[in-house]
Amino acid sequence: MNDLVAHERDPISGAARGTPRKRKPKPKIKIKAKALREKQPEGARPPVSCPPARADGIFRTAIETGRTRLLITGVVLALAFVVVGARLVDLTLLRTPSEPYFAKRSRGGTIETERSDIVDRNGVLLATSLQTVSLSANPRRVIDPYEAADQIVRVFPGLNAEEVAADLSSDRGFIWIKRRLTPQQQWEINRLGVPGLEFHREETRVYPHGPLLAHILGYTDIDNRGIAGIEKTLDERLRSDTKPLRLSLDLRVQNVLHDELQSAMRTFRAVGAAGVVLDARSGEVISMVSLPDFDPNHPNAALPDARFNRATLGVYELGSTFKIFTTAMALDAGVVDLDGGYDASTPLRVARHTIRDYHAKNRWLSVPEIFMYSSNIGAAKMAIDVGGPTQKAFLASLGFLKPSAVELPEIGRPMVPEPWRPINTMTIAFGHGLSISPLHLTAGVAAMVNGGEMFDPTLVRRQPGHARHGTRVISESTSATMRRLLRLVVEQGTGRNADAKGYLVGGKTGTAEKLGSRGRYDRKTLISSFVGAFPMTRPRYVIYAVLDEPQGNKETHGYATGGWVAAPVIKGIVERMAPIVGLAPMEANAPAIRQELAIELPREGRRLASYQ
Repeated sequence: MNDLVAHERDPISGAARGTPRKRKPKPKIKIKAKALREKQPEGARPPVSCPPARADGIFRTAIETGRTRLLITGVVLALAFVVVGARLVDLTLLRTPSEPYFAKRSRGGTIETERSDIVDRNGVLLATSLQTVSLSANPRRVIDPYEAADQIVRVFPGLNAEEVAADLSSDRGFIWIKRRLTPQQQWEINRLGVPGLEFHREETRVYPHGPLLAHILGYTDIDNRGIAGIEKTLDERLRSDTKPLRLSLDLRVQNVLHDELQSAMRTFRAVGAAGVVLDARSGEVISMVSLPDFDPNHPNAALPDARFNRATLGVYELGSTFKIFTTAMALDAGVVDLDGGYDASTPLRVARHTIRDYHAKNRWLSVPEIFMYSSNIGAAKMAIDVGGPTQKAFLASLGFLKPSAVELPEIGRPMVPEPWRPINTMTIAFGHGLSISPLHLTAGVAAMVNGGEMFDPTLVRRQPGHARHGTRVISESTSATMRRLLRLVVEQGTGRNADAKGYLVGGKTGTAEKLGSRGRYDRKTLISSFVGAFPMTRPRYVIYAVLDEPQGNKETHGYATGGWVAAPVIKGIVERMAPIVGLAPMEANAPAIRQELAIELPREGRRLASYQ
């Protein structure tokens, strides 16, 4: 009975309280199971007995699931490689190499900039804009202005630490710290971790050819606004049009002109030089140089004299080159012809002025001789016969009495005598008393040799095939006569040093004394020049070169006149540029050419003067 009584068990030890009941023996199978559990590792589950068919199905399901997952993974990886390969083909073969897509315009694929590019007549890049970064600060967010200023100045040694600290201590919400940072400077500032500093994306104007085109292109200010040259004159066009601005310049010819002028300037120790190459049939400026020059990428480092454009802003008395216009004017007016002439045996005296020849022949000179020997007396008498009013009107038709119309802000205003007295008529006839720019003179000479049409000079290229019609200033027959006279000067006269073999150069020397501090002409300070055109059978280009205050040397026998120092510059330019522009040399002694350019001289006129 007692064995059937249930006793309460101790909650801690699990032992029964009171008299223990009699335990029944455990079945053998349980003992085996207990033994099996003791042999298995801790936490292991007892084996589940499954039928053979069910186990095989589970294994097959697991294998199929694994295969499916592998197949999906393989397909995904294959698609990824296909996408990457297609993108590579698109970037390397189908697209033009350029900046990333986000930097492009949606149309045309061109980089979006505030100002359009400037290119030469052949599409060569002359000016462009690049993305850059500038640094600003919000002083209200700067924790320690003095520590921040010290760190900033370490990156930009050119800044003043005290000034930067004062700016950062102000109560303003925005100040500029540094404009146009390099990538290295941006990285160093970013690395400082100074609160209150911010970067701003901006544009920087870049001129790849440096000083070569400085006076033509000009430059922009810190805010990318044009303040000189083409950049200023056509600022609105460059800002509003996405297409590149195509100029009339040929960079190859520009390099030739720059090189030849720079060499002559060093050789003859001149204080300055200028040159122009003009298309005689359109008025397009092919090249224009003013020396000394400067780098438009760093305009603030340039001296005032270097920024001065001698080709358009400078106005000078250009000497005997003016005899071209005096002779053409007299021939066209019918006052004289090639068979006529003037007595140049004695100097001209007008009031207190005396007009004499540099190398006097002291005899009667025909018109070709006056031109060839550069006679001041003959030119003055020719102008008096034409008359002051007619002379003034003729020079006005050439644009010599007003600023040039070329697309530059740096344009000089001619110095015109007022009133226009007889003495002015005589002195202007040989290049004194009227001051114009080298560009003025080059455009005027083009009209004398191109058939008699005057074109306003331009720096913007005309559309190919666009017919241009200038203003007629002389007849075609007078223009043909002037071509013969200009060729005569180079063949037998004062311009023989400009004779580039095979290119039929014609031209005229010019030597003028500069006005001194007391208003008197200084014989030791000269403006020496030469203007030439080629080929004289049908002139295509007019070239002008002028040296300011050149000094003679042993090779020139001490002379510093236009025939000695400027004429060789023209020869060098023609020989180098003619192959570039596609002009082949000709046989100067061919019968047809000799007949077209021949001029008969009096027998006594066969003797030549010294170079002037």
